[in-house]
Amino acid sequence: MSRIPLPAGQEIPDASSPVLKAIEKQLGFIPNMHRALSLSPAVLNGVNGLQTALSRTLDATTKHGIAHAVTEVNGGSYCKAIHTFTATNFGRISAEEIELFQQGRASDPKRSAAVAFAKKVIETHGKVSDADLDAVRKAGYKDSQILEIVALTVQFSMTNFLNNVMDTDVDIPGPSAT
Repeated sequence: MSRIPLPAGQEIPDASSPVLKAIEKQLGFIPNMHRALSLSPAVLNGVNGLQTALSRTLDATTKHGIAHAVTEVNGGSYCKAIHTFTATNFGRISAEEIELFQQGRASDPKRSAAVAFAKKVIETHGKVSDADLDAVRKAGYKDSQILEIVALTVQFSMTNFLNNVMDTDVDIPGPSAT
């Protein structure tokens, strides 16, 4: 059971309702993570704002790869379940590719460099080496895209940490939800 109880309808602050409605429209349901975060409109709006801004960076498959690599390092069944759900249902990504992502790799060499770099950012707490930067640049990423990889890594870490603290009950259908 989640360590922070999910609010019922009337317990959800009014300032959180627009974000929850938008998430429900996008996904077809309101995930427990967002319902729990709705207790603090500032946190819900901050998480949603960062996710919205970063949704316009890189390509979707690379973002899925970063999400899985970061979540694998940070742990947590909730984020693993939701990332698997969105990757398979919205990204049409195979189980084999998801497994590579979780290892910090990808079948596409350029994407693999981004996913490996994100994993390195988490493992080193951002203290990557010049060689790490050179590798992602040599794969074809511009400095602006490297900053986006780092920001996505932080975004996924933030939701990993929130869900790990809350011990959010998995409500996502799919193989990781069992």
